[in-house]
Amino acid sequence: MTKPLQVMKFGGTSVGDAVCIGKVVEIIRTAARAARVAVVVSAMSGVTNRLIEAAQLAKAGNESAVAEIFEGLRKQHDEVIRVLIGSVSEQQRLRSALQTILAEGERQCHGTALLRELTARTLDAVSGLGERLCAPLLAAALAEAGVASEAIDATELIVTDSYHGGAEPWIDLTRSRCQTRALTLLQEDIVPVVTGFIGATEDGVVTTLGRGGSDYSATILGAALNADEVVIWSDVSGLLTADPRLVAKTSTIPEISYREAAELAYFGAKVLHPKTLRPVMDRGIPVWIRNTFAPDDAGTKITSRPAPSPGGVKAMAAMRDAALITVAGPGTEGVPDALARTVVTAAAVRADVLLIAQSSAQQEVCLVVPSALAERTVEALRHEFSRDLMHERVEHTVMASAVSVITLVGQNLRAASQTMARALAALGQENVSLFATVQGASDSSISFVLPRADMKAALARLHRELALGGVSSPQRPVAAAASPAAGQPSS
Repeated sequence: MTKPLQVMKFGGTSVGDAVCIGKVVEIIRTAARAARVAVVVSAMSGVTNRLIEAAQLAKAGNESAVAEIFEGLRKQHDEVIRVLIGSVSEQQRLRSALQTILAEGERQCHGTALLRELTARTLDAVSGLGERLCAPLLAAALAEAGVASEAIDATELIVTDSYHGGAEPWIDLTRSRCQTRALTLLQEDIVPVVTGFIGATEDGVVTTLGRGGSDYSATILGAALNADEVVIWSDVSGLLTADPRLVAKTSTIPEISYREAAELAYFGAKVLHPKTLRPVMDRGIPVWIRNTFAPDDAGTKITSRPAPSPGGVKAMAAMRDAALITVAGPGTEGVPDALARTVVTAAAVRADVLLIAQSSAQQEVCLVVPSALAERTVEALRHEFSRDLMHERVEHTVMASAVSVITLVGQNLRAASQTMARALAALGQENVSLFATVQGASDSSISFVLPRADMKAALARLHRELALGGVSSPQRPVAAAASPAAGQPSS
């Protein structure tokens, strides 16, 4: 019988140092006894942030600070080599390979410093170096533990468009390359260790999938290889009922639907990249969220057919740093299609529009975007509606306010008639002033737009009022993850 195929992704905290990487090696080795395993790996914790800092410092002309960052990265990765790799010749080979990658980054930063210009293409090339440094280390550590493995740069596998900073994969070309390159290794019981977060255009230009994009890399790879399941290993034991940094007594959700998990990710849950589930939904490939540091915890299973639920709220997501953008004007009399033009303009600058609404009198369009995207969205909207002045129409005003968004996620929320009433009553008792309340079109979410200062208190009150805290999931041995049949939820 052909062994099941599992894609495992390990995040930055999971490979934060030599000790952590040792835990990852043991998880992979255990799973590989019963399954074919492909691995997607992030940069070591903090590395991507330092690479982005180096690029920004290069833009400012501070090459001495850039050199310090690269020297620190060299020492960090060299320490992992020293601890995990016993063979002197293998240590030398790895150091030489990593030095080549670091030198490439230093050249990119030197060019940026000379021009005093940081292009999106250069930023992608520099920020993606962390994964390229980490993958060879993990592959070598696996080989040291007796697991045949090979590091693969995702630029060989994942073909994307040319939008730097948030590229989209071209699935057909990606599938063809994965079948040719990665599947061949898997059939020989070799574990491919693939760099997360990055891809490349058809012409070979490096792109990135967006911050946190290694999750997305894993499900792209899983779909391309027709995997039996994808397991995302992080530092939490699954999806929680709320962010534990903001709310006390959260609990793990044993099982959740693709739709519900996607809503949580989209509205700010940090465990998943918002696009993670797109590649696997149509194929029905289950995705697990599990804890590298507590590998026997059951985690959360994300599937097309979760266990039956009576409805109601399963979890809450919170996005602290959002912006409420208001386009105010004369409505359809002065400016036709204001809503459609707002949506098209936001899409053109790839703004992730969290919520959108129009007043009943069509005098105002409101949309909510992450704060990081607010400036370019406002600029684009002002440019779009400035054309109306040329035709002597009444001017539209575009303005942005700092807000937070809390989203309740569950099944059949529209049918759960008391949910909205209870939530509004709880927020009223906390004296929270709401800017907007939006019912999701999917019937899986209800969102509240509120002042940032009220977010933490509102979250805590809603979590208590909706009784989301409860018993955590049972344990699930690591070896069980290798078999889809073993992944059924415990009773």
